[in-house]
Amino acid sequence: MSHLTTSSALGARPALARAPVLATSRLSAASWLAIAFFAGALLFGAVALAMGDVFYLRLATEALIFGGLALSVDLLLGRVGLLPLGQALFFGLGAYVSALVLKHWADSLWLALGVALVFSALAGLIGGLIAIRSKGVYFALISFGLAQVVSKFVYNTRELGASDGIIGVPAASLAPGVTSGTPEVFFLLVLAFIGALYLGLRYLMNTPMGRQLDAIRINEHRVSFLGVDAWRYKLGAFVAAACIAGLSGALYPMLRGFVSPELMFFQVSGNAVINVIVGGTGTLIGPLYGSAILTGLRSVVGSFTAHHHIVIGVMFVVVVIVMPRGLIGYTTPLLQRWLDRRQAPAKERP
Repeated sequence: MSHLTTSSALGARPALARAPVLATSRLSAASWLAIAFFAGALLFGAVALAMGDVFYLRLATEALIFGGLALSVDLLLGRVGLLPLGQALFFGLGAYVSALVLKHWADSLWLALGVALVFSALAGLIGGLIAIRSKGVYFALISFGLAQVVSKFVYNTRELGASDGIIGVPAASLAPGVTSGTPEVFFLLVLAFIGALYLGLRYLMNTPMGRQLDAIRINEHRVSFLGVDAWRYKLGAFVAAACIAGLSGALYPMLRGFVSPELMFFQVSGNAVINVIVGGTGTLIGPLYGSAILTGLRSVVGSFTAHHHIVIGVMFVVVVIVMPRGLIGYTTPLLQRWLDRRQAPAKERP
């Protein structure tokens, strides 16, 4: 028996040795879908620029910015299993901090992003210490409550513009002679920024911390029995998600030139959750697809009727019923099987 086992193991060594080579020599379906998204965004921007249509270029930029917010939601919902109904708190906080820096301190984009990052991390730490101790619907309600409290405070604070928000935010300076007021330049900057966030999260999920987060989502009690401090990992993920949302929000006043308390309202958080679910929870690239599709759909349908929320709601219900894993969650396995069939002859070579 031991001889047969040894022979089988020896016979399996060449296949095992070839497996890593095959895995690294070709891209996965998720990688191809990510490449398609960013290539499609570049193509869309080039066509809009060639047509001289600034509206669609700015609309695409806004979709990318809200895609960053959706990424932060997917980190918590898709990877940790926490439903954040108040993620707009950090998005709006980043937007307000960025607007205040640009208007009253300096017009540097990098300074605005840096200050927004610090405030978002601090707010994420405080919010995480309050919310992480709860689970399930209680976590969702606490995160929602925190956002409501802060949004009402901002709404009633005259120094922050109260219900009118902060208007007249100047364009941010990227480099000498280059500002966010140039639509094509700012679009490329935001695209590169969201791409960096996506790649950073994808790398994080392949690290021991990312695998611990997945394990916590699957069975937190078993992870705790293994001696892992699940609470610390969840707090780290909450702070990271707050930083991503805050940095994304910091780009908003550079695009629109104003901020308002509505950026912290539940509608913004709800739209982000819908973007994640429609695109594909836990896929990372799915929220970006969801944000692009739904932002474009709101613009197109909204030009015909003020009741575009009905169309969005119907689409959401259909996707949840027909494709509960989302568009990308449903597409990825199909694309992966097609890629595997195309690679099948290569696997059989010696």
